[in-house]
Amino acid sequence: MKAISYSRYGSADVLEYGERPDPKVGPDSVLVKVRAAAVNPVDWKAREGYLQASLEPVFPVVPGWDVSGVVVQPGAAVDEFEVGDEVIGYVREDFLSRGTFAEYVAAPVRTLARKPLSVGFEEAAGLPLCGLTAQQVLHKVLRVQEGETVLVHAAAGGVGSLAVQLARHAGCRVIGTAGPHNHEYVRRLGGEPVEYGDGLAGRLRAVAPDGIDAAFDTVGGEALRVSAATLAPDGRLASIADAEVFSYGGRYAFVRPDAEDLAHLAGLAEQGIVSVHVDRTFPLEQAADAYRLNEQGRTRGKVVVTVDWDA
Repeated sequence: MKAISYSRYGSADVLEYGERPDPKVGPDSVLVKVRAAAVNPVDWKAREGYLQASLEPVFPVVPGWDVSGVVVQPGAAVDEFEVGDEVIGYVREDFLSRGTFAEYVAAPVRTLARKPLSVGFEEAAGLPLCGLTAQQVLHKVLRVQEGETVLVHAAAGGVGSLAVQLARHAGCRVIGTAGPHNHEYVRRLGGEPVEYGDGLAGRLRAVAPDGIDAAFDTVGGEALRVSAATLAPDGRLASIADAEVFSYGGRYAFVRPDAEDLAHLAGLAEQGIVSVHVDRTFPLEQAADAYRLNEQGRTRGKVVVTVDWDA
């Protein structure tokens, strides 16, 4: 099969497009014909070696954890899916090797759910990692409640945009930091945009004088410090970007594959309650350019790599 891979840590320049062996399908996995795979910041951080303390690489590594596609072969013990089923997945294992930036991926069933039928493959590919992150942080870590004020940083990004929608669906008031060019987009998602940068703490106190009930940090650094400083007396704080959150009494969160959570998200997408904005797509052979764009950190929604099966 054709795939993107890298044989050493480094920049996007280490990514190569070429032939890789077809995946072997274990008893509890299915072979997925990939239609689209989304780029996430964690993908290039893993490629640059930042996760090597917890995820051992087996070079050459095929990167990517998000996928949408079609089941072409179930494993021997699988009865959850059949040939032809359209699926989405957050296909993360406990090592780096068998990713989704390829024509095929062998995906454990614990990482998959059925794709919402009303959503295209490109949009669906952007739902798993970001959607699961937003859902698990909001409901399992921060435990947001109806009527609370929730702060979401980088509200126009992949995780942030879904967090805004999910928090609004939970009945929360949502304040989202974003650049001025993304303010209208944040409003369309249901959030109240606030410009990030110098003076953020003052702007947050102006719109939430009683403090923030739950703050969701996706950026780290100054955003995390401002979040801690603007919490209500009983406010909660979580970060997916900066372990310094512990020093403020908050929690650090790392998303995990969960088929039930993913199926719930797919249902919300089917109902139109949450949606994924695809900022730009690239063909598989140009995945390195997709990574470079994602690394700039200024995209709205998701960057997605597609596999053309019509050619």
